[in-house]
Amino acid sequence: MAKRADVLIIGGGLAGCAVAYFLAREGRDVLLVERHDLSTLASGSNAGSLHAQMPHQQFLLEGEAWIRGFAPVIALMLRSIEMWKELERELAVDFEVTTPGGLLVAQTETQMRDVRRKAAIERQYGLEVEILGRDELFSLAPYLSREMAGGAFCPAEGKANPLRAAHYFAEAAQRLGARLALNTNLLALAADAAGFTARTSYGDIAAQKVVNCAGADAATIARMVGLDFAIEGHPIQVNVTEPVEPLVKHLVYFAGEKLTLKQTRLGAFLIGGGWPALFDERAGRAIVNSQAVRENLKVAVEVVPALAAVQLLRTWPSIVNGTADWRPVFGEAPNVKGFFTCMFPWVGFTGGPIAARLVADAVLGKPAPRAFAPFFLGA
Repeated sequence: MAKRADVLIIGGGLAGCAVAYFLAREGRDVLLVERHDLSTLASGSNAGSLHAQMPHQQFLLEGEAWIRGFAPVIALMLRSIEMWKELERELAVDFEVTTPGGLLVAQTETQMRDVRRKAAIERQYGLEVEILGRDELFSLAPYLSREMAGGAFCPAEGKANPLRAAHYFAEAAQRLGARLALNTNLLALAADAAGFTARTSYGDIAAQKVVNCAGADAATIARMVGLDFAIEGHPIQVNVTEPVEPLVKHLVYFAGEKLTLKQTRLGAFLIGGGWPALFDERAGRAIVNSQAVRENLKVAVEVVPALAAVQLLRTWPSIVNGTADWRPVFGEAPNVKGFFTCMFPWVGFTGGPIAARLVADAVLGKPAPRAFAPFFLGA
């Protein structure tokens, strides 16, 4: 006899575990399936940045029209950062959330002009951003290279620890009755008169509704029910150093090249920014791109010279989900009733809580807030 659930969630990362929690909190019978263990892919291998500023490199590459299309996502990111703090209290856990602010620093006056242009658009969409001159920048962040000309400071930004986030949501969901089927492969999924039937290595599962939280594999899951989503997987990598004394307080970006840089509570530096990893077709997994490691670390030292004396410990690759416009994909597919998607591309760690809450509410039949309705399928 098939196992049954009100809602079948596919994917055991941050999105899936948080959706499971929000639904279980409302008394829904939830079963989550994950082909690996919890949070083993992008949710557990990202750098834990909490972003609110728009991506500067995409602004430079794609132009103002692209960034204005992305700009409404700012409201989602800001609300999600607030939720990270609220959920620490609600779940009585320590996500290690801190929001000392984010710094986009520029080395040249040309770069500063771009920073100012982007900040002007961000302010139009409700983001607090302060333009800093050279003296103001070094007063706030004395660890930066004296070659920097200025920057933009966003007080909403910060970081959290991705290593436990999904686990905390899963544990809370299980306390409320949610079931987890880990190391379980989804072999097929089909819609039927009663809802959906999933064929898995755990056995057949009958569910009234399905939530697709499969990240970079979301398009593969969608194809099982006849949907075509333009969601791609991109191999990227993150570097971590030895722990040292506190130095860098903020989340740091660079206007001249891809960079995210921050220091953890224990003193290690996490250095990334979307630098590409390689993909081993034979092994079917991402592998470290050593050339990108060197280039990424060179940029980091250019921005924060003291990093030259810090030892690199490890680099790890992962595959992050992405779309061309970077806009989230939420809600019920108009032509496959009962099939929901929860996907926040590129900055899914930041947006995990708000994405999960909005999609869980949609599953429960609650309307989306007007400001967020454009991100839903069929809008």
